[in-house]
Amino acid sequence: MKIALVQTRTPATHAAALAHVVPLVREAAAGGARLIATPECTNVVQRNRALLLPALRSLEDDEVVVALRALAAELGVEILIGSALVRREGSGAANRSVLIRADGSVGATYDKIHMFDVDLPTGESARESHAYTPGDRAVLADSAAGRLGLTICYDMRFPHLYRALATAGAQVMLVPAAFTRPTGEAHWEVLLRARAIETGSFVLAPAQGGFHEDGRGTWGHTLAIAPWGEVIGQLDHDEPGVLLADIDLALVERARSAIPALANGRDFALPVQPASEAAE
Repeated sequence: MKIALVQTRTPATHAAALAHVVPLVREAAAGGARLIATPECTNVVQRNRALLLPALRSLEDDEVVVALRALAAELGVEILIGSALVRREGSGAANRSVLIRADGSVGATYDKIHMFDVDLPTGESARESHAYTPGDRAVLADSAAGRLGLTICYDMRFPHLYRALATAGAQVMLVPAAFTRPTGEAHWEVLLRARAIETGSFVLAPAQGGFHEDGRGTWGHTLAIAPWGEVIGQLDHDEPGVLLADIDLALVERARSAIPALANGRDFALPVQPASEAAE
C-alpha cells in the first residue's frame, strides 16, 4: 500500500491555504498514493486570534475542506486532513482531523484531545485551550491503508492514548503536526519512534514546516515510521513537499508478536503519597 504525507507551509488565509495544498495533493496522487495525509492546520495558519477566530467556518462550510472533499472524489483517493481549524457546533472552535473517503464523503472526524498550553524555555508560550475546545474521545477509522488511530501533534506526548488506540485495533497512527522548532529539534523523531515501538504500529506524521506568514516557525521533517521503530521515509527539511512510502500491515502483527507488550499490560494501583510526606 502506497501512502503519501504532505508537508506544507500553510498561509494565513483560507484561500491561500487551498491554493498551496491542492498541487501537493495532486502530486501525491500522481505518485500512486491511495491515502494522502496533510498536516495540522491545513486550512489556515494565523496566530493572531482576533483575525483567525472570525474567519473560521463550520466543517461543512470551510472552503478548504469542501474543496479537498471534491478533490478526493475527482482523484479517487482518501485524504486525511491532518486538521482543519473550524467553528464547533454550538459555540467555540475545534482543531479537527477529517478523513475523507474516495467518494468525497466524510468518513470520520477527531477533535484534538490534548491542548498545547506551555511556556517553553526559549520564552515562547502557547495557550491552545484559549482558542479551542478539546475533544473527549479517541477515534478509530477504517481506510484503504488499514485501521487508523487519529491523533494530532501534542497528543504524541501522551502514550496512553496510543496504547488505547492500538489495543482497540489501530494499525496505523496518524500524527499530523505543526510542531515548534525548538521542541521539534529536540523531541520530534524520538517521540514518534517511541509511539511506534510501544504499540507495534506504523506512525505517519505529516508536518508544517518553515516560517509562516504570521511569523510562526514550524519544524517540518515529515516522518513515516514502521512498527519496529525504523524510519521508512522522511523529508529532512522544512520545505513544502510530498513523502511517498509503502506500508505493509503484516509488519504490525510481526512486531506485536515479537514483543507482545499490548497483550502483557496489567492494571495496577496508582502510587500513594509516602507516609513521611503525608505527615508534613
